[in-house]
Amino acid sequence: MGYNPAEIEKKWQTTWEEEGAFEPDNDQEKRKKYILSMFPYPSGRIHMGHVRNYAIGDAIARYYRKQNDNVLHPIGWDAFGMPAENAAIKHKLHPRKWTYENIDYMRRELASLGFSFSRTREFATCDPLYTKWEQAFVIKMFEEGLLYRESTTVNWCEPCHTVLANEQVEEGCCWRCGTEVQQREMPGYYIDIVKYAEELLNDLKLLEGKWPQRVLTMQRNWIGKSQGLEFTFELSEESKKKLGGKFANYQVFTTRPDTIYGVTYSALAAEHPIVKYMIDHALLDAETAEAITHIANSSERDRAQADKEGYALGIDVIHPLTGEKIPVWTANFVLASYGGGAVMAVPAHDERDFDFASRYGLPIRRVIEGGEALPYTGTGALIESGRFSCTDSADAKEAIINYFDERGIGKGTINYKLRNWGVSRQRYWGAPIPFVHCQQCGLVPEKAENLPITLPEDVEITGEGNPLESHPTWKHCSCPQCGQAAIRETDTLDTFVQSSWYQLRYATDPQKWELMGIDRKEANYWLPVDQYIGGIEHAILHLLYARFFTKVLRDMGQCDIDEPFERLLTQGMVLKEGAKMSKSKGNTVDPDALIDQYGADTARLFILFAAPPQKELEWNDSAVEGAFRFIKKLYSRKAKVSHKTLPDIDHSVLSSASKEARAKVYDALKKSTEVYENSFAFNTLIAASMEALNALDKQEDETVWSEGIYILLNLLEPIIPHVATELSEHLFARENLSAAIPVREEVFIQDSVTLAVTINGKKRTQIAVSPDAFKEEILTAAREAGSRWLEGMVTIKEIVVPGKLVNLVVKPA
Repeated sequence: MGYNPAEIEKKWQTTWEEEGAFEPDNDQEKRKKYILSMFPYPSGRIHMGHVRNYAIGDAIARYYRKQNDNVLHPIGWDAFGMPAENAAIKHKLHPRKWTYENIDYMRRELASLGFSFSRTREFATCDPLYTKWEQAFVIKMFEEGLLYRESTTVNWCEPCHTVLANEQVEEGCCWRCGTEVQQREMPGYYIDIVKYAEELLNDLKLLEGKWPQRVLTMQRNWIGKSQGLEFTFELSEESKKKLGGKFANYQVFTTRPDTIYGVTYSALAAEHPIVKYMIDHALLDAETAEAITHIANSSERDRAQADKEGYALGIDVIHPLTGEKIPVWTANFVLASYGGGAVMAVPAHDERDFDFASRYGLPIRRVIEGGEALPYTGTGALIESGRFSCTDSADAKEAIINYFDERGIGKGTINYKLRNWGVSRQRYWGAPIPFVHCQQCGLVPEKAENLPITLPEDVEITGEGNPLESHPTWKHCSCPQCGQAAIRETDTLDTFVQSSWYQLRYATDPQKWELMGIDRKEANYWLPVDQYIGGIEHAILHLLYARFFTKVLRDMGQCDIDEPFERLLTQGMVLKEGAKMSKSKGNTVDPDALIDQYGADTARLFILFAAPPQKELEWNDSAVEGAFRFIKKLYSRKAKVSHKTLPDIDHSVLSSASKEARAKVYDALKKSTEVYENSFAFNTLIAASMEALNALDKQEDETVWSEGIYILLNLLEPIIPHVATELSEHLFARENLSAAIPVREEVFIQDSVTLAVTINGKKRTQIAVSPDAFKEEILTAAREAGSRWLEGMVTIKEIVVPGKLVNLVVKPA
């Protein structure tokens, strides 16, 4: 009977399900392996990107199960978010119904691929039980001062009707819908991630060599640590009067205190309180006020990409060292979120300041020697810098900071580009923020016994506003503290909160899920995740938040883990016709149709063979056909097997073809450990297995066939599990999938080596010689083999490249 993937795959998927084959053991004495692929959003159908992501993780998980490790390989659903609300509007479905129907369908799709996920540990982040413990953690963060509520300028997406974190604004647009983001002033909840900035930065060192360098660099840049001087610019007396006595000074931060004598102007962010005051009190003309307001409504990324723009405010500050008056401007390159929204400007030694000063005709004063032209941003001796003149700029930085500190007019400090995480979202389909607004008590967290605070079912989602805000009864409640009438918070949590702690939830025995969010002992056993797999697009958002949340939960006593993910693999995208697969481009491949035509094992084999996991993969229909042909060929060779176990073979008596076949098989075996444990270059292992099968085809020894198939099925089971298990069951009672297979080093000892013979650089023939042959023996054999091309020639030079070739350089006699 020929290869029938549909029959074989259904058989083994049913068997694995009945056996509970992929559930982790509770025995914490065993060596563990926690293999995790980033969980999917239940959008309705899986795509080839999912297939690639989960095929990689599944191959690794299956490999470690064969090593008798205790493997946790879970799956779940990142289920809250805007797409469910959009679908509710489009299809007139409740988001919950749409989400859970999608989960059911996608679960069947993933199962059809034979992925070895734990079924008992599966959950969706919209499950009320998951929300319960998340809300408990949020309340604990509030009680410890890590979560707070304040009114600030936020990124607002009008189509999504929600606030976005800075990380969710991409080139001035919403990361999800692509609409241009607006700036709005509104209250919201924030998590103090900056409190952990130094630890998040320092602990990246723990991940060196284990995470892609690109991801580490992106996180370092996003945290953006800078050391420098913070000091006060005092307003001139005239300026204080102009501002009605409301302001006396403002703080600035600089990373270049060595250039302080070169300050020729100061610039404020458009949102700075002084600028706002001047606009509100008509201290600026209408045109200027309108232009500044437009800057304030632009996102930080838009400002960074825009041409330098600014306006004189008609006020001055006093230079803290020279006492001279410095004009104050507002400029679009100054951000309210960094350094207090105010800068000292040194155009001679900063490109941004130079461009601005050049445009508006402001003074430019050199205070560091070096460079032929300005701006000069390097180091050198200070000039025109008072007592610090002639000091090297590196030494001057420390000296000037000390000078300010000693006189109480400034201090050395550290700043971060990282901003606190805004987690409020004005949407329905999310985890409710578990707080109550009481006129008597203020902001009050819900009682633990009232958790979870779940969403009301009777809502109509139209896309206009937040349904929780307009619901007639849901938000009306009693204060948990005083019992008086109160209003429930209608904002929901950013969905990145859910994906920041799911790795710890998986590690808790499902039988304890009702009792606790995280079991500390089990978390300490399973964490960190040994291998995490996901896309590079999550380098900042998800990965940074998950690292942060793990540290917070550690400090809350939920675990003792510093970093959640020991190793990270970022897989490349799946392309077709040179572009990322998408419905709009019409270049998608339906995994269901692929499985129907070829079977799941072919899909898995192709996706792991077509390119190394870290690289982009270009879809190729003929390569899919090739993967299918290889599996059929492997299946058809079962008749060649005569032994039910690994045979003991006397290598010395074998034919050269049989020896070559054994060498190819064991070469693949040697390669497999490095592939499965370190490089994940599955394509090289598959290629080696194909070469081994070809070599087996060139010999007839049944014991060598038995040994070869025994080993190849073991190596390929993580990649093509259905057919490998089917053949292993039929031929070896699955013994080969659990037994440790030692490498037979004798198979690599060669009786002879083949060397190419080239004459004047062109290959003419080849010779077989002993591996220990002396140079003269090799040359004699080469001359004899190439004699027909040497007739009438004089040999000028003879070159032997050991193990590769002999080159004879000749000319006519």
